[in-house]
Amino acid sequence: MRITEESVKKALSGVVDVNTGKDLVSSEMIRKIRIDGASVQVFIELPYPAKSQWGSIEKQVVDALQEMPGIESVDVEIRSAIRTHAVQGMLRPMSNVKNIIAVASGKGGVGKSTVAVNLALALSAEGARVGILDADIHGPSQPMMLGLNEKPQSSDGQTFDPLEKYGVQIISIGLMIDPDEPVIWRAPVVTQALVQLLEKTNWHDLDYLIVDLPPGTGDIQLTLSQRFPVTGAVIVTTPQDIALLDAKKGLVMFEKVNIPVLGIIENMSQHICSHCGHSEPIFGEHGAKEMSETYGVEILGELPLQLSVREQGDAGIPPVVADPDGVVSQLFMTMARRLAAKISQKARDKSSRLPPVVMEKS
Repeated sequence: MRITEESVKKALSGVVDVNTGKDLVSSEMIRKIRIDGASVQVFIELPYPAKSQWGSIEKQVVDALQEMPGIESVDVEIRSAIRTHAVQGMLRPMSNVKNIIAVASGKGGVGKSTVAVNLALALSAEGARVGILDADIHGPSQPMMLGLNEKPQSSDGQTFDPLEKYGVQIISIGLMIDPDEPVIWRAPVVTQALVQLLEKTNWHDLDYLIVDLPPGTGDIQLTLSQRFPVTGAVIVTTPQDIALLDAKKGLVMFEKVNIPVLGIIENMSQHICSHCGHSEPIFGEHGAKEMSETYGVEILGELPLQLSVREQGDAGIPPVVADPDGVVSQLFMTMARRLAAKISQKARDKSSRLPPVVMEKS
């Protein structure tokens, strides 16, 4: 039986990407096929970072092709190519940041900052270039969570160079002030601080910038949505009714400003006893599920309330770094891949293909 590119693609059409639910052929992840006698070489390009799954994808491809008569050897090459995706309104993506992801909650105390930093670290572990902007000006948490206490430097006196920890770039107002000193600023000053942190930071060619927003739906959220290109938002909540009430307001706010909500993450869904391992839904059950069904937004994942997560965050070594093979870390890795895959299916940004508009006096 003669081996052709069509017959190879037919065999590979049965290989389904677990993160998108689509096969490799219809999703155009097969970039090239080379056939040399009984040898086949397949080049795969994933539109999102998933380095930890390259081995399993390769095995699926090899198994599918080795069932074909006449094929003696299969070689698979995989890489990720993360693109810039469309943003709200007439805004254009930043030149040094492909995709901005807002991590938000309507209510404080639901673990939003913990989720933001671990999502960033998980995306980085999967092979992406990632940054974190701590947009909670009044209550910055990321310096402590990442164990940072040095101040950002400026190479030109006009801009900031982000710090880097665990392979992730980071900027926060908390790196520039005394950690014991409260930020007593009115709203206009706070929003101006956000603008400066976003515009004046020398991000180094990021695939994703995770923006850890403060609780609520106020000035910071509005400034971000009106002035900066946001690819999408993630809503963090707990199953508790009072948290869900505010989380729904946050979700609706993003819908009103034309920023798609990419998913919901339910934190503290179950309490896990550190002694016996008993699991109990102390904050209620099915809150995120009901919210997902009401608004048609996917649940990216559910995280347990676990003592080690708090201890690792307080120590400046988040779970994804402290215990990469642990249950919580693997949940974050799965959520990060789902989030990135969701972004990869959004419309691509085409603004760079358009010629600039030049206004001339007649």
